[in-house]
Amino acid sequence: CNYGPHSMGSVTVYLSLLLSLSTFALPVGVPVSSRVSTKIQQLLNTLKRPKRPPLSEFFTDDSEEIVEVPQPDPNTPKPEGRQIIPVKGEPLGVVSNWPPALQAALARWGATQGKSPALTALDITGKPLYTLTYGKLWSRSVKLAYTLLNKLGTKNEQILKPGDRVALVYPNSDPGMFWVAFYGCLLAEVIPVPIEVPLSRKDAGISQVGFLLGSCGVGLALTSEICLKGLPKTPTGEILQFKGWPRMKWVITDSKYLTKPSKDWQPHIPTANTDPAYIEYKANKEGTVVGVAVSKVAMLTHCQALTQACNYCEGETLVNVLDFKKDMGLWHGAVMNRIHTISVPYAVMKACPLSWVQRVHIHKARVALVKCRDLHWAMMAHREQRDTSLASLRMLIVADGANPWSVSSCDAFLSKFQSHGLKPEVICPCATSPEAMTVAIRRPGVPGAPLPARAILSMGGLSHGVIRVNTEDKNSALTVQDVGHVMPGALMCIVKPDGPPQLCKTDEIGEIIINSRAGGTMYYGLPGLTKNTFEVIPVNANGVPIGEIPFVRSGLLGFVGPGSLIFVVGKIEGLLMVSGRRHNADDLVATALAVEPVKTVYRGRIAVFSVTVFYDERVVIVAEQRPDASEEDSFQWMSRVLQYIHMGLYCLALVPANTLPKTPLGGIHISDTKQFFLDGSLHPCNILMCPHTCVTNLPKPRQKQPVGVGPASVMVGNLVAGKRIAQAAGRDLGLIEDQDLVRKHQYLTEALQWRAQTDPDHVLYILLNAKGVTVGTATCVQLHKRAEKIAAALTEKGSINTGENVVLLYPPGIDLIAAFYGCLYAGCVPVNVRPPHPQNLAATLPTVRMIIDVSKAACILTTQNLMRTLRSKEAAASVNVKTWPTIIDTDDLPRRRPPQIYKPPTAEMIAYLDFSVSTTGMLTGVKISHAAVSALCRSIKLQCELYSSRQIAICLDPYCGLGFVLWCLASVYSGHQSILIPPFELETSLSLWLSTLSQYRIRDTFCSYSVMELCTKGLGTQTELLKARGVNLSCVRSCVVIAEERPRLALTHSFSKLFKDVGLSSRAVSTAFGSRVNLAICLQGTTGPDPCTVYVDMKSLRHDRVRLVERGAPQSLPLMESGKILPGVRVIIVNPETRGPLGDSHLGEIWVNSPHSASGYYTIYGEESLQADHFNTKLSFGDPHTLWARTGYLGFVKRTELLDASGDRHDALFVVGSLDETLELRGLRYHPIDIETSVSRAHRSIAESAVFTWTNLLVVVSELCGSEQDALDLVPLITNVVLEEHHLIVGVVVIVDPGVIPINSRGEKQRMHLRDSFLADQLDPIYVAYNM
Repeated sequence: CNYGPHSMGSVTVYLSLLLSLSTFALPVGVPVSSRVSTKIQQLLNTLKRPKRPPLSEFFTDDSEEIVEVPQPDPNTPKPEGRQIIPVKGEPLGVVSNWPPALQAALARWGATQGKSPALTALDITGKPLYTLTYGKLWSRSVKLAYTLLNKLGTKNEQILKPGDRVALVYPNSDPGMFWVAFYGCLLAEVIPVPIEVPLSRKDAGISQVGFLLGSCGVGLALTSEICLKGLPKTPTGEILQFKGWPRMKWVITDSKYLTKPSKDWQPHIPTANTDPAYIEYKANKEGTVVGVAVSKVAMLTHCQALTQACNYCEGETLVNVLDFKKDMGLWHGAVMNRIHTISVPYAVMKACPLSWVQRVHIHKARVALVKCRDLHWAMMAHREQRDTSLASLRMLIVADGANPWSVSSCDAFLSKFQSHGLKPEVICPCATSPEAMTVAIRRPGVPGAPLPARAILSMGGLSHGVIRVNTEDKNSALTVQDVGHVMPGALMCIVKPDGPPQLCKTDEIGEIIINSRAGGTMYYGLPGLTKNTFEVIPVNANGVPIGEIPFVRSGLLGFVGPGSLIFVVGKIEGLLMVSGRRHNADDLVATALAVEPVKTVYRGRIAVFSVTVFYDERVVIVAEQRPDASEEDSFQWMSRVLQYIHMGLYCLALVPANTLPKTPLGGIHISDTKQFFLDGSLHPCNILMCPHTCVTNLPKPRQKQPVGVGPASVMVGNLVAGKRIAQAAGRDLGLIEDQDLVRKHQYLTEALQWRAQTDPDHVLYILLNAKGVTVGTATCVQLHKRAEKIAAALTEKGSINTGENVVLLYPPGIDLIAAFYGCLYAGCVPVNVRPPHPQNLAATLPTVRMIIDVSKAACILTTQNLMRTLRSKEAAASVNVKTWPTIIDTDDLPRRRPPQIYKPPTAEMIAYLDFSVSTTGMLTGVKISHAAVSALCRSIKLQCELYSSRQIAICLDPYCGLGFVLWCLASVYSGHQSILIPPFELETSLSLWLSTLSQYRIRDTFCSYSVMELCTKGLGTQTELLKARGVNLSCVRSCVVIAEERPRLALTHSFSKLFKDVGLSSRAVSTAFGSRVNLAICLQGTTGPDPCTVYVDMKSLRHDRVRLVERGAPQSLPLMESGKILPGVRVIIVNPETRGPLGDSHLGEIWVNSPHSASGYYTIYGEESLQADHFNTKLSFGDPHTLWARTGYLGFVKRTELLDASGDRHDALFVVGSLDETLELRGLRYHPIDIETSVSRAHRSIAESAVFTWTNLLVVVSELCGSEQDALDLVPLITNVVLEEHHLIVGVVVIVDPGVIPINSRGEKQRMHLRDSFLADQLDPIYVAYNM
């Protein structure tokens, strides 16, 4: 009982009502026999029974059953220390005249020390450009605050309110404008959000900055006039709307645009509280940009803690090389201590790396704020100038002192500049993060006191998160320096980086967490993320919280060393978890830099990140290659890096110099680089993939079990192992009642003669050219007469004997049909051969020669043009032209009739030979008897309802298989008219086939996949144009693709979808299926249900099993039924090893029994040992009498819910693929097409691809349809997709030009030819990658 979804509710109510009534009405103990209640019971049962299994069954993550989990190593080092005790910084001192807020300090210096310099900015050459005094800084900031609060809107409305967020967009060369804007916002009590200047639409991470502005609710941006002029504009002069950015109002803050406040206006400076003061941007590992809010009191307390830790005195001079908009560059340059900051912009550093050293010397600076790279470049640029003195420095603060390469930079810099007055104790590494602000800093040392000790750690220990002193070779050691002590007033713990914040042991690496009043307070606008980072309460080993005070995660990994010194060994965002071990991106960069990169790597620019492929992280290293580096140098460097990195490296790529996405200060934008890598837009110039060594979690290869017919397979009636036998049959061919008809249709020759007598002028064939013009027709009598002429020529000119083979060499057309019947009239056996391609004789003529030799042809029938070609000089270059058999050109034959028309003595005699080259490169000829021809033609006639008044259109190659049958035989048998469209004409006129269908109002048409693909690719975008030309396909009832392969669902779907606009019915397209042993097994006819589609699980298919799943299930493969089984055909699914029948929905070889099966192989070139059992073979158990032919294709039969014409449930046949083509890898069976489908999806530039195996390696050949710079992008993407979807490691990736993969006329890939060309080194590839 089927109720619609709407009636379901009311039915249930009605039922429950009835049931409750029936329970009340019955006396106790009376049996219920009423018919109503059983009906109701049934209905209830159907309502209770779920129609489908719940979703969870289809979408389970089956990684457990796939992935091989490596067994834990018993020698893994484990932490052994006691639980760590929180480390306390010294107390924050109480200072009597400490201002109540940072703005108050500025007000004080502006009023009392107005002439005192606050900031000096440099020009591009490194000379001072201007100096801003504290007086000027104060007055301009006040002007800006007044303007922001009072002068932005029209007279009365106030645009900005205290607490609103405002973006600060200032270039790195203009610190003065930025300072005024920053302090102006603080005075106006609006919250500044400093960001980088957007240079173009394509800036690295630009849309992520939009996410930050959106999450902070920013609608207004402050900038300078020069900066605004430089921003990218639309043609109308408006500022570009950057991707992902909210709509913004831009305000210029140059002095001339600001309004001086009235005498009585004063900015409001309240005591610092917990409201946000400013927001600092931070990009996390995935590239998302978030805003860390710093409260007013945290900003003030942090200044105080830094003053105490660094011992700042009033009026000191500081040289700052860091970004003044954020982090250390902002904190140390604050106005708290009336410090004079000299800001050295990045552009100056690029032009003159020594400029900061010179500034220290000239200004006798007391403090310098640098990064390791500034030490490194200054050292490289230093040429023993006498007049450089660094003796004035009391602190050289190294901002990234936690980096693994900082130690060597500091040491080298010291050894170079110690002679210039640099004291060893002034080098102060420190560790900071946007969330925790300053975590630790080394205090300036006492002259002469011993320097702190270094830690030399074992990299192996570190990868397990354990501190072990290194005793092995230096390549596996990491030397780290301390970053001093915890900040004043702070409390620090180390907790496990993943899972709950459990305290670490003393010899364990963990994440540093801080409790302090001087730290960030939240990620602005992101409460969920905030909770996990800013409100962490550590727990002990039993999971019990150790207190109530919340800590902030710093994102730094480290440990506490002797004397409570803090050591940092990396960052959480640089952490790569590979096979359960931790590696640090910075360490890998350091290792790669240690491998003498000078010849290869450009400016030390190396990016390290991990990508998830096949259930684990895989490490990728990308470096920029120097323009002058040779290929040899690059490969040498790459292979040495592989030796030094003691972990599974997945991919190593070199890209041209200056092509990696940059951060604003010139570093590498890691998350964008990773995205480029995954999108295939990195454009490497050298690449090395090493999946074999680093993918250790592949499932174990399958061990094949010996197959025997066990008790589980015992047959009972029509059941195997309790399942219905997988067999299916077409309708009966039916007995032919009329004796006349039997005679008429026993042989095609008689059918043609009969038609020539009874209906001589009926047109059987119309041949069209590229313009759609009829260039040839054949009526029944014309065809008969032309056949007679040819038969006469064969007996006279060729002196051919009955039963000899004759090769037909014709372009697609009517001549070919006439020659075929001419041969039959003369009693010869026609062998139809595709003519050689005149432009490509070297490749196509040898196949022609081979078929002629193998078939032992006595004569060749052909056209004048082709006869010239066969005897030409060009032909002589590839074959011996002197030994052709007799060649007869049939263009101008005299009107002769043969003495008599041959009639075969029995219908079992051979009618013709069908030769074809299989996709595995084998040439096979099969013998087709007269009886098979009649049975096949009758079967097609019944299935497609063909009779004299019908018209069909054929756009197929007529050289073998069902294509030949439809082109040459079917019309003569059934009398319908065939419109012939040679497929090569479509190359010059793409719309020929479709416009013919429309013009002649064709109901049934037959084509090949190559024709369908041509139309889809070439006309897909031109449906409007076709419509305008009046093309209308609503007349087409069936469009059948003739093929010997699994239906190409994606192609037929896109064809139906594209041409729906010109009236093509979605139900029209279907496919046929034939094989060498039986040319036509399935063909979608005019009646019967539409072809159905099922989804099967790919993993089961590899194990030779069929598991049906729902559409959209992971790893599902859609399969379409290959048309309806033809009348007179029976198929059964058989286990190819045991030869026993299989049950419904089991995968096995398709065997066929039919009156139109071929009689046997004529010869199989190259493999004579292929037995006759392909044609006459019996099941090993079950029905012992029927003779079957083996198709060599794997497939399964599934009984569907649909009904066929006779009212029985319909059995659908699904073809999975050819047995010869399957690849046996890791004990599993793969179908090349499945791997190729995945590969084609991997990148937009892959046109076509083919796979084959070579010495157990999987080789993928892909045609590149994009520019050649995409070629190397394809290598990792192809490797990834095959690993992810098929659990196979690609051994070789070959990138070739379009058109290199050989495809036969049926549109099938010739993978074996391709393999031979690859092995003979004839592919001329763009790039070959041997995955190590």
